[in-house]
Amino acid sequence: MRGVLIDAPVAAPAEQVREAGAAPPPGSGAPAPAPAAEFDPSLPWRRARSVALRPEPFGALIYHFGNRKLSFLKSKPLVAVVESLAEHPSADATLVACGVPDAQHPAYRRALADLARSQMIEARTSLPPTARRLAAGPCRQADQPEEP
Repeated sequence: MRGVLIDAPVAAPAEQVREAGAAPPPGSGAPAPAPAAEFDPSLPWRRARSVALRPEPFGALIYHFGNRKLSFLKSKPLVAVVESLAEHPSADATLVACGVPDAQHPAYRRALADLARSQMIEARTSLPPTARRLAAGPCRQADQPEEP
């Protein structure tokens, strides 16, 4: 179980290697991890089909039924971004539509990259809805993003 923070602390070097998809140390008995999705914010993304999101006062719980991972989205603006990824042509376009300040884009991209690595979000190949629907998307009504 892990949480996705906007200002997450930097992981220890051993954790960074493990999270980057490197093989476990020889003799550890741990299975090799599945290949991680490479996050590119200029591409279209969506919440993975086998993922459920449950709103909570702090943000949301996000659960993957396939790999049985549970994570926390610890801000409501991040929840709005994840929920509306499929409505926009790219992750960056989603950040703009959700009103995330430019200065916070790197932190949100890191959070989305963590979600991609844990297979909570996935690259999308379908086209986004029409511009008419975009204007009425969930981010247009979302509160202004909180400071992390």
